[in-house]
Formats: sequence, C-alpha cells, structure tokens
Amino acid sequence: MALTQITAPGSEPVTLSDAKNRLRLYADQTNDDALVTMLIAAARRHAEMLCASSLITQQWCLTLDSFPGATGAVKLERGPVQTIDTIEYTAMDGSTQLMAATDYTSVLAMDRAVVSPKFGKIWPIPLPQIGAVRIKYTAGYGGTEVAVPEGIRQWILMRIYTVWQHRDELEMDRGNPAFPPSFVDGMLDPYRLY
Repeated sequence: MALTQITAPGSEPVTLSDAKNRLRLYADQTNDDALVTMLIAAARRHAEMLCASSLITQQWCLTLDSFPGATGAVKLERGPVQTIDTIEYTAMDGSTQLMAATDYTSVLAMDRAVVSPKFGKIWPIPLPQIGAVRIKYTAGYGGTEVAVPEGIRQWILMRIYTVWQHRDELEMDRGNPAFPPSFVDGMLDPYRLY
C-alpha cells in the first residue's frame, strides 16, 4: 500500500498577510517574504502530519496490490475526503480498466472515508502484481484558507511566530529553542484523524 500526493494544495491555510501581521511586520517590509512563505508551508505540512489530514484541497492516489476481498471496504487516509475521483485497476490481460462509479459507494466522513462495492456488486479481480489497484481522490477542508478550521489556522500562526522569534538560535544551532507549550499542540486535537 502506498499513498502518493498527485496535486499539491493551490494555496496555504494562512495568508502571507496574516502571517506578517502576526509577526508584526509591515506590509511594505518584503525582505523576509520568502522566509515567511516557507514557514507557512512548513507549519501547514507539520499540522497535516500531526492530524493525518489534508488542510487545503489536494488530490491523492492510494495504490494497492489488490482489493480487500470481494466486498471489503477500503479506508482512505489524509481526509477529510471530498470526492472519490477514479478507481482503476490492472485487469488480467494487463490493460488498465476504470471501475464505473455506479459499481461502488463511499461514506465520506470527517475521520476517514470508506469505499466499497455497492450492494450486489463485488470488486473486480486485478492482475496479481504490485500496485494493480489505484484509487484517486480529493481531500481537504476546501480550496481557500477560510475553509480550514480556525483552531488549525491559529496553531499555524503560533508555530510561525515561535520559529520566527527563535530563528537566530536555529540558524546558529545554539541549542534547542523554546517551542510553544504542549497546550498549543493540543489545539490540533479536535482535528486529528486517527
């Protein structure tokens, strides 16, 4: 089983303007814009890793060696899942086949999405080889920062602020800088997908 990101998010859950405001940088102070932009992306990736989720809309591909039995369900990671885009598999003759959307059903839930054959249907039998099944899906809270829960956005701003305040220590490797207390990381608890 392998999970691969096909399409990265088109924006970040925190704008450069929001981050600069939190860092008390004036809008016309642009010397550090590239660094602040990198900090935003790094904090977003860290939040996604901690929560096992996707924040801004992105596309993923779950690759499997086979379907889970005739009628078993497949759990999709990195939710919240918005849509199941395609289910394709390598048929016994070696050709790539697209499974009809009318042959499977999905339950898209906050914690995980599950896809399985519809009642009376079964999964097709793929060629017995590595990576014979590919499920492509779109996940994330939405396409813009306003779709991301406020608690996650505030966590990202706090992480950026902390790293910014201790950037000299990080650059000089003078020890471990003080990162936010554990209660700040606890802000992500309601959004963690286990």
